[in-house]
Amino acid sequence: MLSKRLLIVSGKGGVGKSAVAAGIAMFAQRRGLRVLAIEMGSEGGLSSHFGTGSLDFESREVRPGLHALRIVRSEALLEYLSLQLRLPGMGRFGAVARAFDALATAAPAVREIITIGKVLWEVREDRWDLVVADAPPTGQIGSYLRAPLSIGELVPTGRIGGQAEWMRETLADPDRTMLALVTLPEELPATETADALAWVAQADVVPPPLVIANRVLPELSDKSTPDGTVGEMAGLHRALVSEQKRWLKEVPPHISLPFLFGLFTPGEVAAKLSEQLEAAS
Repeated sequence: MLSKRLLIVSGKGGVGKSAVAAGIAMFAQRRGLRVLAIEMGSEGGLSSHFGTGSLDFESREVRPGLHALRIVRSEALLEYLSLQLRLPGMGRFGAVARAFDALATAAPAVREIITIGKVLWEVREDRWDLVVADAPPTGQIGSYLRAPLSIGELVPTGRIGGQAEWMRETLADPDRTMLALVTLPEELPATETADALAWVAQADVVPPPLVIANRVLPELSDKSTPDGTVGEMAGLHRALVSEQKRWLKEVPPHISLPFLFGLFTPGEVAAKLSEQLEAAS
């Protein structure tokens, strides 16, 4: 996992993908890697687990060796036009910025290519050993992963066509890129993860994904069934473990992360998951 240059983390909403993405970034940082964590989707996912407050488009260091940023589509589009297409005079304020903000928000193809393009540009810049992208959920991730191919089909030649091609090659390269799908051992997340795995296999835009099962209950070491409330709780626990095993068979995970009992802040959750990821590596 840490041998890649880009790790894209997705999953059904509510499965803890942002916590897992933050945990992976913290794990890589402890291993001495230069890490950039990117908030691609809804604002607040990564930042709450790093305890930094809202992230900005410009990256900032949130741990020694670990930087983070949030993609702002209008600024990403302006950056693309000014740096990659070498169009001068592209400021981030005023009427031009407002116009590009409307374009970046309203046009689906533009919205997706500039978002995934910013992630891939950071990989290409070679400032980071690992880029961890907290991506949109599985119901939306396909359009982002396929965006370079879609743009390449529309504009097959020229500078834009060339940009789309290196994006597509980077996403498809198993030595550089990995997609991690976070799921829960429950019906709806497992079903959506299975659908996502089938789509990836058919679309062939990224290498086969890594499946991470989150909030997996442990087996009880004590096989006895006491009387009273304790016995009822033990019976419920065993029933839940049995149900989880059923759904884990549907989407066998490469990594299983435990259910974290007790009250934890988002930062504590990410830190504990980071420790579990390190133990599983």
